[in-house]
Amino acid sequence: MTSVTAPHAAATAWLAANQQALMAEIAAVRNALAGATDETGGAPSAQAIWPGGATALDTVCSCFGLSAFERRIIVLCAAPELDGRFEEVLAAVQGDSGRGYPTFGLALAVFPDAHWSALTPGSPLRRWRLIESGPGLLTSAPLHIDEWLLHVLAGTGGLDHRLAPIVSPMTVSAPLSRSSDSAVADLAAAWLHPEQNLPVILRGTSRQQKRTVFAAACARLGCEPYALDAADLPAGAADLDELARRWERSALYEPAALLIEGHSPEASGASTRDPVERFGARLTTPVAVATEGAGAAVAKAITIDVAKPTPAEQRGLWIQALGPDGTFSASAANGALDRVTAHFDLDAAAIGMAAERALRHAGGAQVDAERVLWDACRRTTRAGLDQLAQRLESSATFDDLVLPQAQIQLLDDIVSQVRQRSRVYDEWQMAGASARGLGISALFAGPSGTGKTLAAEVVANSLALDLYRVDLSQVVSKYIGETEKNLRQIFEAAGDSGAVLLFDEADALFGKRSEVRDSHDRYANVEISYLLQAIDSYRGLALLTTNMRNALDTAFLRRLRFVITFPFPGAAERAAIWRRAFPSATPTKDLDVSKLAQLTVAGGTIRSIALHAAFTAADAGVPVGMREVLRAAIAEYAKLERLLTDTETAGWI
Repeated sequence: MTSVTAPHAAATAWLAANQQALMAEIAAVRNALAGATDETGGAPSAQAIWPGGATALDTVCSCFGLSAFERRIIVLCAAPELDGRFEEVLAAVQGDSGRGYPTFGLALAVFPDAHWSALTPGSPLRRWRLIESGPGLLTSAPLHIDEWLLHVLAGTGGLDHRLAPIVSPMTVSAPLSRSSDSAVADLAAAWLHPEQNLPVILRGTSRQQKRTVFAAACARLGCEPYALDAADLPAGAADLDELARRWERSALYEPAALLIEGHSPEASGASTRDPVERFGARLTTPVAVATEGAGAAVAKAITIDVAKPTPAEQRGLWIQALGPDGTFSASAANGALDRVTAHFDLDAAAIGMAAERALRHAGGAQVDAERVLWDACRRTTRAGLDQLAQRLESSATFDDLVLPQAQIQLLDDIVSQVRQRSRVYDEWQMAGASARGLGISALFAGPSGTGKTLAAEVVANSLALDLYRVDLSQVVSKYIGETEKNLRQIFEAAGDSGAVLLFDEADALFGKRSEVRDSHDRYANVEISYLLQAIDSYRGLALLTTNMRNALDTAFLRRLRFVITFPFPGAAERAAIWRRAFPSATPTKDLDVSKLAQLTVAGGTIRSIALHAAFTAADAGVPVGMREVLRAAIAEYAKLERLLTDTETAGWI
């Protein structure tokens, strides 16, 4: 009870003492206006009223370097707001009932320690917008105390309410990993040595990890952490300057530090400085900019890399988050955690969310720990990638594929390499000293409908991973640099889960690099080069499909781990596909797969014909037979602009 009530009691006592001291200051100013002086020569000392510490007015004067005269001006302007009778005093002193307001001229005439420099634009009162002057001559215009400062003096101040819509206090509950200690130390050191006058960039793929490092550095220096979205910064110079002044004075008083999030340096124009850079240059209080994703180093900036917890640290975070629950006890989850941390690269916050999801799913019952944890990780990491690519749901297995044995073996090798990459690269140290060339990628080449997308679904399902199809129409942009940015966002969003990325019709994006004839050729080649680098370093599996293998860049083909050719199915393969075309629940009658295999079409077309025939039969209320398949085949051939020959349908009906 004492630990809870003691701080509250101290705060209440301070508020009462602060109010008493402020009213004493106002009384001293009233005496000065009346031409009277007391024995102390002004207000009683703050220490005499509140021995436990400084009053709000003392802190304000200390933070902003106010002189005794400027202190009296603040009290003079606060008095009418806090004492309803003070306007009468001001009107009487100035001999005009209509002038019940303070002015610089009145302060200069009444206070003995007056100095003209308090009125200059660079003085603390005006620079920090502590006092606002109304219209008219500088010395005779009405003075008004800023609303934020008034609340501060009353002891109820905090963040300026005009900042509240875009600046928010940061609450970080995720633990700090040991591997982030150096980033925290570097950030605190950068703030302690502002003479370098360089912006501080926090670079990393995990937004939560950057927030955790930022909050830890704030705690180390004794300041409160706040966050601001870069998109909320105004573009106009005047508005930007006003925002900077209001934030900086709040940060000086509290004290506080600001993290600007969501900044993309490569999106900034080359001819003008972007708002984030201009805003940061105006601040002298602690500030850091969190770039989106890993990003590139920014010139003339202190760049601090914020890495996610190491696999060993992640394992410790999992154990801590799962707690003593019997479902995920050390003995049951020991091997599971090793495999989960080997594949999923999560920060502390994501691990906490996934652990909560796993515990909720288990509900205290004994379950397959690895399966539940794996599924929880998949679901937790989907949010970012779901906005950038299309997730394909499938339950297809190797039994659904009709391919030559050589192709099946290569697909199985892909699955094996993804499963064993941690053991081979890390435990057996086959990765070597470089991370280049460790990405697992494969090209599926072959005519349309030969099973390339189905094979991708089978691989992803065998690995119990999500499969995402990348929409090239949303990736490729005519604007310089946008394609690389879009690709970077996709690979970084997929990095946490190691999801399987499927680039359909890859030749549209990864075509041969051309001879440079103009700027468009040069930047197109840059896009391809960036893709090669991203594929090399991606920790998941990247699959590419193409109908035109010869259209792909040869350098790109060299960097692919697997190249699998999907042949056009022969009669035997087509018969096998037809056997799988109608599930056991579909009513059929007198279907002859040997005759159906006479249709010289690929598996995708067979699927379309079977589906069309099923709808035709369902509408007629009959089982699927050769007549329904024939009708569907005629329609599908017409779509393909092909003629259905008598040889293909001989003996059907």
